[in-house]
Amino acid sequence: MTRRIVLAGVGWLVALAFLLPYLQMFITALKPERELTASPGTYLPSHWTWSNFIDVWSAAPVWTYMRVSLTVAAVATVVTLACAMPAAYYTARNRFRGRGAFLLLVLVTQMFAPTALVIGIYREMVALDLTDTLLSLILVNAAFNLPFCIWILHGYFSSIPRELEEAAFLDGAGRVGALTRITLPISMPGVVTAVVYTFIASWNEYIVALTVTASPDRRPLTVAIPSFVTQYQAHWQYLFATSLIAIVPVVILFIFIERYLIGGLTAGSVK
Repeated sequence: MTRRIVLAGVGWLVALAFLLPYLQMFITALKPERELTASPGTYLPSHWTWSNFIDVWSAAPVWTYMRVSLTVAAVATVVTLACAMPAAYYTARNRFRGRGAFLLLVLVTQMFAPTALVIGIYREMVALDLTDTLLSLILVNAAFNLPFCIWILHGYFSSIPRELEEAAFLDGAGRVGALTRITLPISMPGVVTAVVYTFIASWNEYIVALTVTASPDRRPLTVAIPSFVTQYQAHWQYLFATSLIAIVPVVILFIFIERYLIGGLTAGSVK
């Protein structure tokens, strides 16, 4: 009993440590602008300005920025999975010459950060006439997230016994039927992991979006949020309010796919 209480207490302390920055953001977002520059400052606002979360939508085109971020993250996730799943499944089920070199190459490409390649990426987008377009952001995000997705899905596909697919073949299912009815349901935790990783990485991407986009209607939230604090203005309450708004889609994604992650642990292995 004592052990359970101690573990629960430690868990709450760890959760509190992770939640404190978000709590600070929330409190700052509720302060009126005059209190943000007051000296000495106060931790809690004397006037809780809930209207900051409403005014921010008129202070900047937040919905446009959010639409761009959602479009880029969602399409990049779909493109990444569409390319990663066939590659991971083929390398998991087939032994071919150069298989090890291919997987090693996939792993090596994961070591390169977009920051180190941003100049080359920009020159390539200029050559392809894709600067200041959503397509450029989608392609870059899909490319940088593809290696991780191939590796994670390759591991899940390799762990699934071939006998399950062979049993499906005996029941008259084809390769596609066995994949969709047996392999994918069992590997759903891996697919969900790939979806979450790709979506969050694309949603949070900053340096490439800052480099290849210029028009306000083509910039994602990550690039737009810092614009609330410049050399000539400092709207900290709007910056933190928008930052909290930017967290909402990711939270909704986790809520929506959690049941698929849990259900995929046992689904598909029982006929």
